[in-house]
Amino acid sequence: MIKKITIAALLACLLPACTEEVSTPTEPEPVAEPTQQALRDTEPPVGIATEATIVANAALAERLPLESQTDFENANRGFLAKLDAPILNEDGTISWDVNRFDFIEGDAPDTVNPSLWRQGKLNRIHGLFEVVDGIYQIRGYDLAVMTLIKGDTGWIIVDPLTTPAPAKAGLALANKTLGERPVTAVIFTHSHADHFGGVRGIISEEDLEDGAVQVIAPAGFTEESVSENVLAGNYMARRAAFQFGGMLPAGKTGQVGTGLGQMLSVGNVGLIEPTYEIGEDGETMTVDGMIIEFLDAGGTEAPAELVFYLPKFRALCGAEVISRNFHNVLTPRGAQIRDTLTWSKVIDRMSRKFGDKSDVLFASHHWPIWGQENIAAALRNQRDNYRYVHDQTLRLANQGGTMVEIAEQLPEPHFAATDFGVRGYYGTLNHNSKAVYQFYFGWWDGVPANYHRLPPAEEAAKYVAFMGGADEVLEKSIASFNAGKYRWAATALNHLVFAEPENEKAKAWLAAAYEQMGFQAESGAWRNYYLAGAAELRNGVPDDGEIRTANPELLKAVPTEKLFEAMAVRFNPEKMERDPYTVQFEFPDTNEVIAIEVNQSVAFPRPVAAAEPNATVTMDRATFDLILAGEANFLAQVATGNASVAGNPLVARSFMNSLDQFAFWFNVVTP
Repeated sequence: MIKKITIAALLACLLPACTEEVSTPTEPEPVAEPTQQALRDTEPPVGIATEATIVANAALAERLPLESQTDFENANRGFLAKLDAPILNEDGTISWDVNRFDFIEGDAPDTVNPSLWRQGKLNRIHGLFEVVDGIYQIRGYDLAVMTLIKGDTGWIIVDPLTTPAPAKAGLALANKTLGERPVTAVIFTHSHADHFGGVRGIISEEDLEDGAVQVIAPAGFTEESVSENVLAGNYMARRAAFQFGGMLPAGKTGQVGTGLGQMLSVGNVGLIEPTYEIGEDGETMTVDGMIIEFLDAGGTEAPAELVFYLPKFRALCGAEVISRNFHNVLTPRGAQIRDTLTWSKVIDRMSRKFGDKSDVLFASHHWPIWGQENIAAALRNQRDNYRYVHDQTLRLANQGGTMVEIAEQLPEPHFAATDFGVRGYYGTLNHNSKAVYQFYFGWWDGVPANYHRLPPAEEAAKYVAFMGGADEVLEKSIASFNAGKYRWAATALNHLVFAEPENEKAKAWLAAAYEQMGFQAESGAWRNYYLAGAAELRNGVPDDGEIRTANPELLKAVPTEKLFEAMAVRFNPEKMERDPYTVQFEFPDTNEVIAIEVNQSVAFPRPVAAAEPNATVTMDRATFDLILAGEANFLAQVATGNASVAGNPLVARSFMNSLDQFAFWFNVVTP
């Protein structure tokens, strides 16, 4: 065992003995260590970067070529016009504030990772830009980018953003600047809401009736867009509030963006069902006189996705398969894990098929890349990024490494030191390695003790007891915090908070640990998640600003059978009030019937009529959508004649009463 040796004692051991008396300087009074109580009584820092955070951020800045201007030149290239006023929803609320991120200029403050700050400066560049003569982009008015391609008679619009207001405003800006043109086609590149949710700002169902407007999407688009936003929408939206930082104030100690873009616009997400889905083998189409070569990219960044090539412009659209960051393989909000092996192969296929005949590469996020040599390098590094995390995670797993061990061991690939386009501004190498592990091996690391763990609150109480009680845990956690060991301090303090949810001191210090971790994060998603967690610990769970994933505009595009699958998810067996029964729903306007068999455990819907239903509910689908969205009451609709019930009305009421209503603002950072 090595004992502590003071400097004075060490010098005494090394210096030769003296026979002469020498005067020794008076030693300073020793500085007293803070008492345990004094340490526990100290207040955590709020809104300032600690020395450990400043040092960590400076070290990253030192090893990256942050002075490179290439991305800034590309992000500003082709600028034509911009919006100067906030973008408003129809009800007058703000969908997008064009000035929200104006503070991101100059050198990075101590409270923001300098690499993320650089990405934020790039993402805040907004306006209408010319990619080439005939292809234009609306950038900086939503998380995603909207692309306009000039067809023979009108605009082919790619990915009309998250909500209608910015899509409408972007189209208006293009028409004002470039000349008025109708929309002749819309292409949804994939099944995530920030790429289709604003479609009702540029077209309506009436525009599709005479075939004048096409809506093109990848194979499986409708199924995947619905399953992500309806079946699991409430939980994913709650976690998205952390990931996108929607409740955080924008600023140097708050939200600086997500890395993938700045933030999501605010408003109701809409959906118009595609008129045509591209086959899984890809195909070539002529759309408003424009030849488009589509390539299926499903199973990469989204379960349903496509990329395409425009021969006329020698232009390749990478959708969200390629953007100027390392993407999430498993999103913090939660979604299906992406297949990094397939992802790398699709990029390789794009490179082989289109790379040597592309002069520009544009995507559904960020800014384009011009020049074949630059495009080849971007495609290669993006491909290798996903293949690296895939192969190296499996290499170490096959040597016995567990999920967390592997993620901590993996160094960055060599090209990440110079190519900002593969850095972890959104997804990270650490997080994505864990996702690859989970993709192949599931959530469990194979350690028996982790197979059937105690629930978090119960486990936390036992940890705190084992560690000597709340005071001991708090004291040691503060000492770890003061030493800059924020990850460990957060782990210990999280146990204390889950064991004692009312311990305000523990919550304050846990918030401080989260805040420093957020200040150091290069990923915008990580920063937002940590800072949002800190805010909820300090201020409590919000009770307004709910993200609505199931509004009538979205629901009316959802297949009826899928809606009933979502209702079955809400069925609570504890609310089952009677013997098993069958309730049937009939929708005369769509000529559809859904029968639901309900027993003590399951509500099972079928898209067929039942032989002898106990009750039959008849109404239009539009009325049903309003009920599901919470904008109409079932019994009130029956009373007004908008709905009717044949058979035993108590059965229908029993079924509706057995469905849970999901609260949005449930606890996340506390039990």
